[in-house]
Amino acid sequence: MPISLALEEIITNGVRQHLENPASARFGTMLAGERTVNGRQEIVVCGHVATRAPSGGNGTDKPFAGKIFPDAGSAFELVAIGDELPNMKLIGDTCRAAGLPILDAKTGAQS
Repeated sequence: MPISLALEEIITNGVRQHLENPASARFGTMLAGERTVNGRQEIVVCGHVATRAPSGGNGTDKPFAGKIFPDAGSAFELVAIGDELPNMKLIGDTCRAAGLPILDAKTGAQS
């Protein structure tokens, strides 16, 4: 599904709340898909965010997965963020379950 400006704002604000240095966040490609689980509509979002260390050092690129619940005032829930286990497995499982391909942060290719 296309990501509107309003949806993008919900996503970026939601992810920034979980970052050590939210002001440095730079978002890469994000994908979104709608689904219904146990009768509840949710929008699953998968993407990448790059941040710099608070000390100004080199940044890191981290994949993330989140959910937005339209019936709850578009509340955002971060499923997982980061490139370490078990986060990577949780992100991959969440994105695949919503029919979203996992994108490589550097190339944009599916993995």
